[in-house]
Amino acid sequence: MTTTTWERFKDSSFYWSFRRDKVAVASLAVLCVFVAASLLAPLIAPYNPYDPTQIDLMDSEMPPVWIAEGDGRFLLGTDGQGRDLLSTILYGTRISLTIGICAVILQAILGVSIGLVAGYRGGRLDNFLMRVADIQLSFSTLMVAIIVLAVFQGLFGTELYERLAILMLILVIGIAEWPQYARTVRASVLAEKKKEYVDAVRVIGLGPMRIMFRHILPNTLSPLLVISTLQIANAIVTEAALSFLGLGMPVTKPSLGSLINSGFEFILSGVWWITIIPGVVLIILVLVMNLLGDFMRDVLNPKLYKE
Repeated sequence: MTTTTWERFKDSSFYWSFRRDKVAVASLAVLCVFVAASLLAPLIAPYNPYDPTQIDLMDSEMPPVWIAEGDGRFLLGTDGQGRDLLSTILYGTRISLTIGICAVILQAILGVSIGLVAGYRGGRLDNFLMRVADIQLSFSTLMVAIIVLAVFQGLFGTELYERLAILMLILVIGIAEWPQYARTVRASVLAEKKKEYVDAVRVIGLGPMRIMFRHILPNTLSPLLVISTLQIANAIVTEAALSFLGLGMPVTKPSLGSLINSGFEFILSGVWWITIIPGVVLIILVLVMNLLGDFMRDVLNPKLYKE
């Protein structure tokens, strides 16, 4: 009787270790809640923050319902524009997750391709690509993003940037972080290409591209899964930092970072919820991703994992 993929997964040591780790289980549960809430935002959000007909400036800066002045219509209060904070957080989390996931996909495509070629080919090409990666790593992602986005806004105007904000953030964050993948994949390829199975497929006449992507790449997936989890969290933090500086998502398209930025000017006047509540959501989201990344790193690396 053949076993299904799910049955094999349940019998694996990874699943056994996951079930024993209460922190990892709780982190995954919280992350699933965030993802589900963001995907279902149009269905579960009380209001649509993009619809001007559902926004009233007279409702601006209302506190959460547990404060005496709160209004039952707005569970977490409202922001400076009169938007329901719960709704903007749900939509903003979706934007932040979209940017984080898409930026990491771009990082992985660039980094894995460059790392495979550099590690498998070796020689001058390897040296050249790794020196390019070293140069890229010498600049912080935030610094590169600030320069690129500021220049783009200066050349093409704020109106065009607001329409392309999500795409620009994905491109900038994705291109700035590819060396993380490239160096990891290259190190794995250098170890894998000396093994007998690579010599065997080379002898039967398979081409370099097929050897790299069909045979070597699957054996480097463990560290890539760990990096991807951590990099999504880093990309979300980077987007939030850029939005807080006014170079990320515009106020009309709220992300967690732009929500924190929009309420920062009110925080000293007692309107703390506009900044603090999205900030707490951002911290929890990044924390559970980092905890999952740490768990996967420990379990998938036999040198680190202990029973």
